[in-house]
Amino acid sequence: MRLVLRGDDGYEEARVGRVFNARRPDRYPAAVLLAADDNDVVTGVKLARERGWRVSVRSGGHSWAAWSVRDDALLIDLGALTAVDYDPATGIATAGPAAQGGREVAPLLAGHGRAFPVGHCPGVGLGGYLLQGGQGWNGRSVGWACESVVAVDVVTAEGDLVRADADQNSDLYWAARGAGPGFPGVVTRFHLRTYPLPPHMWHDTWTFRLDDADVLLHWLHDVLPTLDRRVEPVLAATRLPGVPLRPGIAHPGTALLLHTTVMGDSVDELAALLRPFDDGPLAGRELGHVRGPTTVDDESVAQATQSPDGYRYAVDCTWTDAPAGVLAPPLTRLWRELDTEHSFSIWYGWAPSKRLPDMAFSVEGNVYVATYAIYPDAADDEKYRSWVHDRTAAIARHGGGGVYLGDTDFTRRQDRFLSDANFARLREIRAKRDPDGRFVSYLAADAQGLNAHAS
Repeated sequence: MRLVLRGDDGYEEARVGRVFNARRPDRYPAAVLLAADDNDVVTGVKLARERGWRVSVRSGGHSWAAWSVRDDALLIDLGALTAVDYDPATGIATAGPAAQGGREVAPLLAGHGRAFPVGHCPGVGLGGYLLQGGQGWNGRSVGWACESVVAVDVVTAEGDLVRADADQNSDLYWAARGAGPGFPGVVTRFHLRTYPLPPHMWHDTWTFRLDDADVLLHWLHDVLPTLDRRVEPVLAATRLPGVPLRPGIAHPGTALLLHTTVMGDSVDELAALLRPFDDGPLAGRELGHVRGPTTVDDESVAQATQSPDGYRYAVDCTWTDAPAGVLAPPLTRLWRELDTEHSFSIWYGWAPSKRLPDMAFSVEGNVYVATYAIYPDAADDEKYRSWVHDRTAAIARHGGGGVYLGDTDFTRRQDRFLSDANFARLREIRAKRDPDGRFVSYLAADAQGLNAHAS
């Protein structure tokens, strides 16, 4: 264990060195505790109680708003808790909160012929990812990643290390699946249900002009309810150069990339699952098309290219049940305004088909829209933050159902992230488990307006 006080050598590195977003926050913890194991976390919580500090927690450092960096708190950094293990007798994997899904969890499980819906970006740590819900590979088929959390090891506000699952400390187990930074404790280990690794994974990638957005969106909204749950379609507006293009076709500047992944038992099965995309209304008008084998590793490389280290990020999202005719105008306007190489925006066809389990996570919708403004210059912070939140709010005003915590920044735009009943239940759990408010809650411009739906 290493405790770095404000003013000590190494404080700035401890404060923000592991924050992925180069747009670093102007907030200063009283101290940063670099934990090496569970016992260090217990010691840290007890130290915070003695000194009157509140506690914030960092696992992977991939939060766009850097929610863990809080003024005058003790920041417990779990970056060393990366151990991953698998028990073949039970099919359960255990993983530390800083274990990276795509780089550490998926490869280890693949060696056992198993899989878990890890995050699309390979460097995302499991802690924040699972606490916020977990939107991952094959998610339409197996559900939110937090649905496959069977237990968590938690350090409570009293400084006790406890196991929480469906039978013991079930209130903490309920909250750990969706509460995000509002969770009243420190998760030091996740216990995960794993799945047989599908023997085949394919991608189907079409490139279209931005002018085709309206036709594409109408068609996708029509076809989405008919797609097998193993089929995961994403329409992305991107300016990256590496999109599929037929010989002689020039890059259009901003392209629409219809990128679909699917996992299954045979090549023939995957071809059949992707067949609906052969008959779209723009068949023959595509700028390029590639279909064939892929892997989570390959897809992760592409994701890392789209979301590079060392850049500044301004991000927002919304769930929407709006029909294509309502969604297309504000979404197309946003896509036309993308103006940096790495900035991108996605339409992700989710189409919930079942009732969610009894857990904190409780807001989803037919389509997920998320936009990532990615740029190098600090002088552009206000420009891109205002743009991304204003444009997302314009989309959310028409059929928006709330947000996914993982792609939000409540210091600029707030919306509903839990159902009203679940938000009330979480507040009760926090009051019971952490009556002194030892653990910080959501970082928001309006704490009293938390979880209020912006209609």
